Amino acid sequence: MDIQTLINVDVDQFYGIEIEDFPAQIAQVALWLTDHQMNMKVSEEFGAYFARIPLKATPHIVCGNALQLDWAEVLPADKCGFILGNPPFLGKSNQSASQKVHMQLVCGDIKNAGLLDFVSAWYVKAARYMDLCRRGDNRGEGAAPTIKAAFVSTNSITQGEQVGVLWSWMLAQGVKIHFAHRTFSWSNEAKGKAAVHCVIIGFGLQDVADKIIYEYDDIKGQPHAVKVGNINPYLVDAADLIVEKSRRPICAVPEMTYGSKPADGGNLILTASERDELLLSEPLAERYIRPYIGSEELINGNGRYCLWLKEADPKALRKMPMVMARIEAVRKMRLASTKIPTQEQAATPTLFGEIRQPTSDYLAVPEVSSERRKYIPMAYLASEVIASNRLYTIENVSTFHFGVICSLMHMSWMRTLCGRLKSDYTYSASLVYNNFPWPDCRSGALAAKNAGDNRDEGVAPTNRVESAAQAVLDARAVHTNASLADLYDPLTMPANLLKAHQQLDKAVDAAYNYKGANTDAARVAFLFERYQAITSLLPVVLKPIVLKPKKLKK
Repeated sequence: MDIQTLINVDVDQFYGIEIEDFPAQIAQVALWLTDHQMNMKVSEEFGAYFARIPLKATPHIVCGNALQLDWAEVLPADKCGFILGNPPFLGKSNQSASQKVHMQLVCGDIKNAGLLDFVSAWYVKAARYMDLCRRGDNRGEGAAPTIKAAFVSTNSITQGEQVGVLWSWMLAQGVKIHFAHRTFSWSNEAKGKAAVHCVIIGFGLQDVADKIIYEYDDIKGQPHAVKVGNINPYLVDAADLIVEKSRRPICAVPEMTYGSKPADGGNLILTASERDELLLSEPLAERYIRPYIGSEELINGNGRYCLWLKEADPKALRKMPMVMARIEAVRKMRLASTKIPTQEQAATPTLFGEIRQPTSDYLAVPEVSSERRKYIPMAYLASEVIASNRLYTIENVSTFHFGVICSLMHMSWMRTLCGRLKSDYTYSASLVYNNFPWPDCRSGALAAKNAGDNRDEGVAPTNRVESAAQAVLDARAVHTNASLADLYDPLTMPANLLKAHQQLDKAVDAAYNYKGANTDAARVAFLFERYQAITSLLPVVLKPIVLKPKKLKK
C-alpha cells in the first residue's frame, strides 16, 4: 500500500499572516515540525516508514499586518477552506494609537466600533473575506466553497456592550455560529505568565445542523460538549437576538439608578481620620457629615464619609473655616476642568455634581464585584447613607424583589450580559437590570400571554420567594462582625447563609416554573425565551433594536 496516496494534507496548503519577521519564520518551521510528527504517527499506524525528507513543500507565511493586508492577495478566494487564528488580546483602553487606526480601517463603518476589543477586527475581516470567496473575487477566480472560521478570543466580545456592536453587524451579514467554547482560563508559559479569560468561536456564512457548545464547569478544567439547536452571540442555546440598553425596566418593577457623583476633586469626601480631625476643630460640621458608600465600602466595610451640604445653612457654613476651604477647593477644581458641565457646576460648590440620593431606605447594588463570588453582595441602606456613583440604588424594594435579584437566575443573567473590569463583574442598570425578565411581569400589555403566569398561580411562589429572601437576611444578621466580603467569599461563606441562598434559588426557580439544568447557560437560554416573549408585547419605543442586513463592503 502506498501510504502517500492516503495523505491529503501538506504544509504548502497553509497560508498565514504574522506581523513580525522572526515569528513568521518560527511559524514556518513549526508547520514543518508538526508535519513530521504527523508523518511519524502515520508510520506507526500503518507499519511502514513515511517521511517527507528532503523537504519540498513550503508553507506560505507572509510577514505583514493582517488588518492592512488584503487577505485575498495572500490566499486566492477560490482556494480557502478554513480560517483560524489567535488574534492579539487588547481591550479598547489598551490599544495603541496605531492599533486604533487599524481598527478604524477595518471597523470604521460599524457604529460604536470604538468600544470593541482588538480581536473584533479579525471577525470583521473574516466575514468580509468569506463573503468575497463565496461570491468570487471579481478577478477571474471562481467562488470558493463555504468557508469555516474559528478564533481564540477575549470573552468580552460575548459580554456587555460589545455584543450589540460586533454581533449586530455580524448577524446582519448572515454569520452563524457553528461551535463555541464558553469562557475558560488560558495561561501561557512565558515570563510573567499572563492569564486571560477566553472563548473560542467557530462560525461561517452558512448554517450547520450539528452545533456544539463546550461547557466548562471549572474554567481551569476540561470542557464537556453539549449539542444544541442554536448558538447566539452570548454563546448560549437561544435565538439570535441582541439585548440592547433600555432606559427603564421591561417589567413592572422599581427603577434602578446610579448613586450621586461628587465631581469634587475629593474635597467633599472624608476618610475616617479626616472626619475625626475635622470634628475636633469644627464640631458644628457633624450635622453635615454622612456615611459615603460605594462598591468598595459596601462589600468590604471600609467606611468613608462625605460633606452633604444640600440645604445647608449658609450662615452655619461661614462659621466653619475648614469646611469653607474644602468648598473653595471644589470651586477651583471645577473651574479648571475642561468639561463645560463641570465648569458650570462651579457655581454650586457645596453640592455634588450629580445628586440622585434616595429619599427613603434603599437596596444598594455594587457596580463592581469580584468574579469569584457566586452571588453579588447586596444590602439595604438607610436614606441617610449617601450612595456614590459606584453604587446602584433601588427604592421601594420588597423582599420579593430582593430575593429575585439575589438569586442564581438573576446572577446567571448578569454574568452573561454584564461587562467586565479586568475580570470582575461590572453591573449595568440599563443592560442587565432593565432587561431582566422577571417571573411576575404584569404591566399593561404584558398582562397575559405568558404561559403559567396566571395571577392566582403566582401567589404561592411569590410568598415562597419572600420567605426565602427574608431567611437570607436573617442568616446574614447572625454574623454581626462579618463584612459582605467575608460572607460571600466562596471559601468563608457561612453554612447557614449558603443553605439560605440555595433555598432562595429553589423558590425563584419555582416562581419561574423553571425545571432545566442548574447551569448558567441553561438558565440564560430559558430567560432569553422569556425576554423575547415579554419584549414582543412592549410598545415600539421599548422594543430591542433589530438591525436590518447591510451589504458587505469590499
